[in-house]
Order: sequence, then C-alpha cells, then structure tokens
Amino acid sequence: MVKRTGAANQYLTGLISDLKRKSIESDEKIWKRIALDLEKPTRSRRVVNLSRIDRTTKKDEIIIVPGKVLGSGVLNHPVTIAAWGFSDGALEKMKQINAKAMHIRDIMKEPAKGRAIRIIG
Repeated sequence: MVKRTGAANQYLTGLISDLKRKSIESDEKIWKRIALDLEKPTRSRRVVNLSRIDRTTKKDEIIIVPGKVLGSGVLNHPVTIAAWGFSDGALEKMKQINAKAMHIRDIMKEPAKGRAIRIIG
C-alpha cells in the first residue's frame, strides 16, 4: 500500500484549494504560487525570522510568508504580515511596534492587488 502524501491538516488543504480558486477567478498568479508553496512538505515549508523581514522590507509594506514567522531578531518598522503561522515571540514583538499579523485567508479577502504584495521566504 502506498503511503498518503500531501497535507493532512484539513484547514491547510482547504486554504490551498481556496488559493487556487482565487488565482483562477482573479487571474493573479501570486495566489497559485502561495498555494504551491503551502503544498510542500512541512520540512520544506518556509520559516522566516523577523530580522530577515526587517532587512528586506520598507515601512507599511504587505508581505506574505507561506510558512511560519519566528521571533528571532528585531522588527523596526510596522508592516502587514500574512502567514500560515506565527510564533508567540514574533507576535509579541510585532505588537510592540504596531505591525499587523494576519492569516493568509484574511489577506485573500482584502482588495489588495497581487503587485502590492510580496512573498518572503
């Protein structure tokens, strides 16, 4: 018997299918790219520290991390970060500087175009 592959988390599989559907409906390839990144095995999924986000972003930018955001380092400017998951340390540091943390599903509902959003990872 062949071992089952793919995401076992029902919320993740639902998010992946919603991202693919949104990509087709809105004709924006960014949503399909994020879906393909989330389909990867957990070991291959992106993990990004706040220090990297601080180095590569500007104030008030919108960022998507198709994986988890960790709290290592310092974030010096407020940004909007959408990710699959956040560590407690990352959420605490983001709260201190009024950075916005949201789930990928929530950013899909906002009217921001794909060109205004960056993928970090």
